[in-house]
Amino acid sequence: MASNSVKVSLDGAPYLRKVDLKTYTNYKGLSSGLEKMFCSFTFEDGLMSEGQSRDLVNGSEYVLTYEDKDGDWMLVGDVPWEMFTETCRRLRIMKGSDAIGLVDAVAAPRETEKCM
Repeated sequence: MASNSVKVSLDGAPYLRKVDLKTYTNYKGLSSGLEKMFCSFTFEDGLMSEGQSRDLVNGSEYVLTYEDKDGDWMLVGDVPWEMFTETCRRLRIMKGSDAIGLVDAVAAPRETEKCM
């Protein structure tokens, strides 16, 4: 199986990590793996510091996003897993407040689809 390694950044973390998407079989596994990678960091006064464990991916304070092969930032989980692993170029765990535009852009088509 060929490697599909991508860089992962967490807003406020002093370093990047790298993950091989082929080692995961679904979004839940990826989320769990990322939580373990970044579990020793928490936000204190807006700065990242080592400390108590916190749910970084599934919590309401953070959103997991990815850059696709076209350079667009998308929310993780919005496409089938196989498509995600083929198009993901890098991952970013960002503050939810920074992802408002992404959430709005993705939610708008879904609302339209419900009306049809």
